[in-house]
Amino acid sequence: MDNGNLDSNPKKGDKSKKSSKFEKEKRPDKNLEPKKGSSLGLVFWTAASIIIAAALVATIIPGKFEAASSSVYGWIAGLFSWFFMIAVFGFALFLIFLALSPYGRIKLGGDNSKPEFSFRSWIGMLFSGGLGVGLVFFGVAEPMSHYMISPFPGGETESVEAARMAMGYSFFHWGISQWSIFGVAGLAIGYNQYRKKKDGLVSTSLEPILGNDYNQKLRKSIDILAVVATVTGMATSVGLGIMQMDGGLNIAYGIPSGPLTQIILTALMTGFFILSTTTGLKRGIKWLSNLNMLLAAVITIFIMAVGPFTFIMESIVVGLGDYLSNYVGYSLRMQPYTGEVWVQEWTVFYWAWVIAWSPFIGSFVARVSKGRSIREYVMGILIIPPILSFLWIGALGGTAIYSDLFNGTNIGALVLEDDTAALFALFDQLPLTELFSALAILLIFTFLVTSADSATFIVAGMTSGNTDSPSTRLKVIWGVLLGFLTVTLIIAGGLTSLQAASLLAGLPFGLVLIAMIIAVSKSLRREPNDSMKRRQRKDRTRA
Repeated sequence: MDNGNLDSNPKKGDKSKKSSKFEKEKRPDKNLEPKKGSSLGLVFWTAASIIIAAALVATIIPGKFEAASSSVYGWIAGLFSWFFMIAVFGFALFLIFLALSPYGRIKLGGDNSKPEFSFRSWIGMLFSGGLGVGLVFFGVAEPMSHYMISPFPGGETESVEAARMAMGYSFFHWGISQWSIFGVAGLAIGYNQYRKKKDGLVSTSLEPILGNDYNQKLRKSIDILAVVATVTGMATSVGLGIMQMDGGLNIAYGIPSGPLTQIILTALMTGFFILSTTTGLKRGIKWLSNLNMLLAAVITIFIMAVGPFTFIMESIVVGLGDYLSNYVGYSLRMQPYTGEVWVQEWTVFYWAWVIAWSPFIGSFVARVSKGRSIREYVMGILIIPPILSFLWIGALGGTAIYSDLFNGTNIGALVLEDDTAALFALFDQLPLTELFSALAILLIFTFLVTSADSATFIVAGMTSGNTDSPSTRLKVIWGVLLGFLTVTLIIAGGLTSLQAASLLAGLPFGLVLIAMIIAVSKSLRREPNDSMKRRQRKDRTRA
């Protein structure tokens, strides 16, 4: 069975007219074509060795590893916060420009290509692969944290104004900024793979600025960085999910929390992921993505039905207005005059985390978006998933805030003590507590399986050169390595180690994303399609 093959070969009727000037650029480089059945090369062994070494160090000397993680986190966040802030703001501007410009008509595929997945399945895959685990973790924890500790020095806490600020800032962190990072990576990879008919490696997407035959050592170094960043960022997401499931099982059912439970949960996730990956991308991930959307919808609708519906909807509307009116200010906010580190602890961590696993999400988003125009692609990822995120945060986070603000509960205090307990502390205040705690744990688990399935598919392709259909054996190997790294990071330092790993991987790959923007911009300017020709004629007429 050809696992995960999405029929990447162009159809006979899907050939666009090309001038000889562009034929060389669109022809795959023979030196880079994957050889099926060939042995694993430098990218796999180097990336795997780095990940295994990090996991072993965390296992052998967890105390020193945790201390080192804390130092690395503080150093990178302190010196390079400005880079993350301005880079992510620039990513969003770039994608919005492309969507509104004539370049938006260009497809991620041939001019006559059609999308392979329905709109509903496409959105489900984007949501599940991109923000599922993190959103479930922070959906209650983040707004309640901001409600208890103001994002601004001297700001109000545990008040009406604090509640409004909490929702607006939470929307900002889960809005278009995160998806612009995924969008940049996916655009560069998808354009190169499906329109230029090359492979889906990150290194190949940089050929427009480095040349088709650029230095092999640099090429492999870029792919190694992409793999390490992907696995590291994914380990952060899986780690958050495992910690939340561990805490939820303890709160809802009294199951002892700790390393043993976390190891068992990780092993179960790996087992289900292996089962999913053997069914292929079209069947396994599509089915799980639809299940994720169904479970998330059931939980959201239930909370809206039994919770303060009017308050939730009004909070979403006000939060959306605050988000839009403060978007530029929040995007470029730093704290150089006060020495505060709130932005580093929240916004910079988010951006670094998302950048770290953007090679995976970018490759995955490109794969499921094949055949869609750049305009449809950009508008889809910058509008639909953020709206779904706002509904989730508004329903769950809004209900938690309402409970503390008007009913005198202490969800906020519990969140400050243990943020993995946030979601389940909310369910304690609602009817059918045990049932919906179980559904939430199932949702987290299926999100983890979906994300691991997608990530290992992409990483296996990166390390074998066969980005269309990597072997199941290689996907299983990367799944086991991902689980091993996740468990060791959790045991060695919990959230601190996960955050440090994300920042360490996100910093260099942020530079790669900027290079990908330059590369795809250069290629788009050379597009010979009709929309570009019309634009050139207008420009010449004006001249």
